[in-house]
Amino acid sequence: MTIAVFPGSFDPLTNGHVDLITRASRMFDQLIVTVGKNTSKQGLFTTSERVAFIEAAIADLPNVTVQVEQGLTVDFMKSVQATVLVRGIRNSTDFEYEQGIANLNRHLAPQVDTACLMADPQYQYVSSSLLKEVARFGGDLKQLVPSMVAKAMVARLEGDH
Repeated sequence: MTIAVFPGSFDPLTNGHVDLITRASRMFDQLIVTVGKNTSKQGLFTTSERVAFIEAAIADLPNVTVQVEQGLTVDFMKSVQATVLVRGIRNSTDFEYEQGIANLNRHLAPQVDTACLMADPQYQYVSSSLLKEVARFGGDLKQLVPSMVAKAMVARLEGDH
């Protein structure tokens, strides 16, 4: 049985994330989506809100669970006996960044392999900072994030400019 982990801050959860989770769920016996805190970014949603958004979006994927992670992802992976780390790649900048992390993770945990999935072209330009700007200025988010996330973003950011 192959257990994979897809880590991220998911702040906010995007349709690109949901697409990657769905695709990865077909590749592995079990997929654990881990929600962590990106220490270099100011959070928009609490950890529990992000977990709730993901759980709602993946409710129809029986082999996918969501957990909160603190610390090194490879340490979490060891604790759940996961051997594959799933990452999404939007562009060459993401590839360079993910390559360095994959090499470091391989050093820290030689049993962990990284599987990089290419983002669907319709989501390659989507980033959390761009989405926050769209929400702040009342732009249309419905093709970019799940509807519950769009409503929450607008409520949190509308008029915040």
